[in-house]
Amino acid sequence: MIAALILGIVQGLTEFIPVSSTAHLILFPWFFNWSGQVDTLTFDIALHAGTLAALIFCFWRDWIDIFLKKQRLLGLIVFASIPAGIAGFFLNDIVGKSLREPLLISIMLVAVGVVMLVSEKAYKHKGMEKIGVKDAIIIGIAQAFAIIPGVSRSGITISAGLFRGFEREASARFSFLLATPIIAGATLLHLKKALDGHASYNCEIFAIGIISSFITGFIAIKFLLSFLKRYPLNLFVYYRFALSAIIIAGIWLKA
Repeated sequence: MIAALILGIVQGLTEFIPVSSTAHLILFPWFFNWSGQVDTLTFDIALHAGTLAALIFCFWRDWIDIFLKKQRLLGLIVFASIPAGIAGFFLNDIVGKSLREPLLISIMLVAVGVVMLVSEKAYKHKGMEKIGVKDAIIIGIAQAFAIIPGVSRSGITISAGLFRGFEREASARFSFLLATPIIAGATLLHLKKALDGHASYNCEIFAIGIISSFITGFIAIKFLLSFLKRYPLNLFVYYRFALSAIIIAGIWLKA
């Protein structure tokens, strides 16, 4: 139960803060030798359902406005979601079996951290209303790479937005809107697989994880939007570098 609560909190915070939620969900069981249902892809997806609920709760007014008045933005979100949707559909099993190694995660934490630092140099002041088709394509392709643990969906998409000259808050807001259909699709895909597998799950463990990820996800969204109005991504980059060093140390100690 404690492990489920901790992982729910970790998922809620790291799904939106650009430090890679998938990496943390893999690393915590690895560091603390947790096993069982909390160390499965199905539990990871359940936690993503909690953060999906947080996204909808935070942005439901935006979505109503988009559906009723901003169909162009809706089209761009749908268009930008295609690359990640394709990557998730065709590569998800490969990622689940082959790309969950701590060493790869440590490499991606550093690599994307460098991208985030460089993207800050391109920071300008374009608002989200200036997003065009080319911007949506580039941000959408960037999001597809987030299927690799350690990349961070929010980190890579916000960085792509900065490279396109958008302000940090606009990049983050578009990133969060873009996350909604992707997280929803991934949740439904894995839910279908879980139900087809006829495995038995502890509902209490899953409920604790989902509720805790929802609450902390809501807090993380509000925090990041406020933070990026005043500060760059550097703090999260330094955290990524430190975590990578800790992973390397952990690999050495476990060898």
